Amino acid sequence: MKYIDLRSDTVTRPSREMRDAMMNAEVGDDVFGEDPTVNRLQERMAALFGKEGGLFVSSGTMGNELCIKVQTNPGDEIIVDENSHICVYETAAPSLLSGVQMKTLPAARGMISLKDIEDAVRPDVYYMPRTKLVCLENTHGRSAGSVLKLEAIRKVSEFVRSRKIFMHLDGARLWNASVATGIPVREYAQYFDSVSVCFSKGLGAPVGSMILGDAGFIESARRYRKIFGGGMRQVGILAAAANYALDHNITRLEEDHRKARIFGERISSVKKLGLNLGDIETNMVIVNIEKTGLSQNELLMSLKNKGILMTPEGHSCIRAVMHLDVSMEEVRSAAECIVEVLG
Repeated sequence: MKYIDLRSDTVTRPSREMRDAMMNAEVGDDVFGEDPTVNRLQERMAALFGKEGGLFVSSGTMGNELCIKVQTNPGDEIIVDENSHICVYETAAPSLLSGVQMKTLPAARGMISLKDIEDAVRPDVYYMPRTKLVCLENTHGRSAGSVLKLEAIRKVSEFVRSRKIFMHLDGARLWNASVATGIPVREYAQYFDSVSVCFSKGLGAPVGSMILGDAGFIESARRYRKIFGGGMRQVGILAAAANYALDHNITRLEEDHRKARIFGERISSVKKLGLNLGDIETNMVIVNIEKTGLSQNELLMSLKNKGILMTPEGHSCIRAVMHLDVSMEEVRSAAECIVEVLG
């Protein structure tokens, strides 16, 4: 059976043109800093985001964890929202790799309130951990790809920096936020000391993320990347895919956003589904299924048997993610299938 795969935008496969770019990439030993394709990508990304340097890494999780490691010491505390990727999906890596604890806060569609952050910063006393880093995620995956407001980010950044605390952005899908709002990525990045962005989600590259920051940060991150086992050799074949994605796959993200809106509009006709169409800001749709009388597994298996792949989200929702490897026709077909199963 051929499936319509809406589990994630990570399931995309490189196009023939992207594979050609990979095959023809000029390569060298990146651990020695001698891969020209990687070096060009890092310089390009630093300029794009208004940072002094960039470092190519294997995954978004590695990117986030390197940024935490460089900007903290064991025994420190970082502030994250309770539904962030760093807290939920990185297997407690901050405690394992950096020896820090996470102070988790609630967030409204991914944005922690300034007051909650102000209240969470530890007093400067020796028997408490030091608050060293505040992490935000844009777009926010568990809030259906919600876009954080630039003004809210700015206010948090001003307070955090006034307390000499670092700011990190998990910007795995920042491209989606930029396309949805028209705000350049460097405008988001200016409020953060470190940024992690991903090439292997909406941009369709097979592997790779980039972390960005000042020169000293990148120097330290390169050292820890080696310690974490992330030093790669002739990795220009992957950097070439990222460069191709930057050239060809950013503006087309709007198509994925349209797919999500069309999908959401169709399934919203099923009254027992909990869906606020206003929550569909980018390429994700999260639907509450409590009133259907079906468990997540029951509904997902019914859809799978009809050729539709989706994922559970939280305790009572299912999620669909649009991407470049699913056509508009397939999106409409998947929506009709849900209406058929639940209608």
